[in-house]
Amino acid sequence: MAAGRTVRHYLVRHGESKSELEDPAKPLSDHGRQEILRVARYAASVGVKVAAICHSDRLRARQTAEILAEYLLPRLGTREVEGLAPGAEPNRVRTQLEEATEPLMFVGHLPHLSRLISASVLGNSEMEIIRPETGAMICLYRTERGFRLLWVLTPELAQA
Repeated sequence: MAAGRTVRHYLVRHGESKSELEDPAKPLSDHGRQEILRVARYAASVGVKVAAICHSDRLRARQTAEILAEYLLPRLGTREVEGLAPGAEPNRVRTQLEEATEPLMFVGHLPHLSRLISASVLGNSEMEIIRPETGAMICLYRTERGFRLLWVLTPELAQA
């Protein structure tokens, strides 16, 4: 990375999903769609830009990524990537964040996202510093010396 160059990356917890009893595939609920729409609109209005939106293989994550892409218009589109499942080891995605030269967005699940944030900011995935609610977007700011948690956008804040 060039001296003084920083990159912002975004981690998003999927929107609220239907229960497994309602639909075993657990797609987004109507409330979950509204959560993500609010966050996507707000993020676009404040200039969030990403090269690509990556998501897990779960339907609710893909649907969340597709809604975000409608507003953020990632140049490289959306794509499914491994390493974003709820129980996945965070270092795989952390390495992608460290190596990326353009802003990326990852849409995933708990507890993986909490562990990824802690691993990136603190260097320890077991020290939970944040547990994002459904629909929340977290901005990580990469500097020469690692990552900082810059801000958190919740669906409630996006509506205010």
